[in-house]
Amino acid sequence: QVQLVESGGGLVQAGGSLRLSCAASGTIFWINVMGWYRQAPGSQRELVATINRGDVTTYADSVKGRFTIFRDNANKIMYLQMNSLKPEDTAVYYCNGEAFGGTNYWGQGTQVTVSS
Repeated sequence: QVQLVESGGGLVQAGGSLRLSCAASGTIFWINVMGWYRQAPGSQRELVATINRGDVTTYADSVKGRFTIFRDNANKIMYLQMNSLKPEDTAVYYCNGEAFGGTNYWGQGTQVTVSS
């Protein structure tokens, strides 16, 4: 089993920055790819960014150049640095870990609200 716990959400003005954290514990050896997803009210959950075991990253077009995904392997923490935030970035952000074989693990989510 893998446990993922997010933190770092909050309320910020447009143009501001936030850093989200995802602390992982349990059998994380089996995790192949980790990522951040978000879900706005009335919308489907969407991929924001991923990072794999080789530290190769991918980003949604809507966040490229503004968000950065990275991790601290020693402390088993993944981060999402979010700069130049926009009101449309408002959502609940979820940490995800996908294991070899396809099992997905999710955190409980953290709310990010960007005011205009």
